[in-house]
Amino acid sequence: MPHHSPISTPSSDALAHVAAGDLCAGCGLCAGVAPDEIAMAPDARGFLRPVQSAEISARAETAIAACCPGLGQSAQRVAPGEEPLWGRFMEMKAGHATDADLRHAGASGGALSALALHLLQSGRVDAIAQIEPDPDNPIGNRMRLSTTRDEVLGAAGSRYAPSAPLADLSSLIADGRRFAVIGKPCDAVALRALVARDPKLARSFPVILSFFCAGVPSAEGARELLAEMGAPEDQLAGLRYRGNGWPGKTMAALHDGSTRETSYHGAWGGVLSRHIQHRCKICADGTGVAADLVCADAWEADDAGYPLFEEAPGRSLIVARTRLGVEILREAEAAAAVETVPFDVAELAAIQPGQRERRRALFARLAALKLMARPIPRYEGMNLRACALQNPVTRNLRNFAGTVRRVLRGRK
Repeated sequence: MPHHSPISTPSSDALAHVAAGDLCAGCGLCAGVAPDEIAMAPDARGFLRPVQSAEISARAETAIAACCPGLGQSAQRVAPGEEPLWGRFMEMKAGHATDADLRHAGASGGALSALALHLLQSGRVDAIAQIEPDPDNPIGNRMRLSTTRDEVLGAAGSRYAPSAPLADLSSLIADGRRFAVIGKPCDAVALRALVARDPKLARSFPVILSFFCAGVPSAEGARELLAEMGAPEDQLAGLRYRGNGWPGKTMAALHDGSTRETSYHGAWGGVLSRHIQHRCKICADGTGVAADLVCADAWEADDAGYPLFEEAPGRSLIVARTRLGVEILREAEAAAAVETVPFDVAELAAIQPGQRERRRALFARLAALKLMARPIPRYEGMNLRACALQNPVTRNLRNFAGTVRRVLRGRK
């Protein structure tokens, strides 16, 4: 990749607007469509942000303006009588990978890894574009192209750190193979929008997979977590944020062979959730509405969203949002890649309280930011008003007032 030095006056109006509102999701789409002019690099907090080194083409600017999830997102509204919290879907099940290793390594029941492996073994795709731990930066991530079970297994488990899987789009397209892309909901949104603009890309990216996402923490957050665990970063050999069990421990391995660990509750609830980026706090889609298939935890939770158990065999929620997703899920079931049972969407609000409350609060938060003349994403078809109506008026007012106070104090 060419060396990139920032230029003093970026030419992209789209990127300037995103930067002004701190709206970047860090997906890498802009670098993917303009790889010679834009690269992703960590900012002072450790979030991945675009650095522009040259004027970009009008074509790239148009693609960024149309597809950047920091600028907005559109989706098909739910039909009357459907639950607005979760977006449109065609099938919802609970289940797990039948491969015991995938189930253990995965963040929940290994279903996402099992579906990815099934796509490879069935010949639907040639490779899986997914995120794995970066061996040169144990708290960080890198993209890998998986073509074997062992490679899929090696990338299994949640990575609560910045990643920009779409930064490599141009090289993936030039590669010529068919990829299933596993990304955050914002990654899925951006890729889906890009494919819709250029249907020829559908051959390169025939399947989009995602997961429920509560937000992207910064590298700064990971360093705070390591300090609390007593794991010096300069002695760190590897960091597993979650997995190897359900919900799985956060495990730091040091060069001397010793390990440090903490619980999911301690890692996410105690540290990392305090470091998520601004764009995630005003996200209208933590549930992957643009993907073909989405997976999540299917645990019974307390009021804060944490599992009502210490450790258990993993169980995944599996949501098929498109006809292709339904087809792939049924093929995976028939091939015994996953075992599933029906799941009633009415149960989802109780086991995903974090997603539920963010969706219900978002209309009021965005209204407050708009009143304070702060840039916000453009959301269309995301059912935000319907979600807000599930809240008491007093709660919406508290969310509105709280957002105003944070803006006045210089916090987002």
